[in-house]
Amino acid sequence: MVKRGRDNLKAIEVKVYDNDLEKAMRILKKKIQNDGLFKRLKLKKSYEKPSEYRRRKQREALRRQRIAAAKKRYGR
Repeated sequence: MVKRGRDNLKAIEVKVYDNDLEKAMRILKKKIQNDGLFKRLKLKKSYEKPSEYRRRKQREALRRQRIAAAKKRYGR
């Protein structure tokens, strides 16, 4: 059985300078994406069977390995 931890939700704050709300919204969106909140919300939208969970985790690991191999191959 795969153990999953509780979601660690933390406050995300963005300061608005010179009443530039557009820039603050872009910064907030970027922070949310970097934190992975959109992905977690999408996954929690519906039930994911354990077999689907394992398959998704394997695909993600394979993708990370391919990216790492490409970086190593091209010296980045």
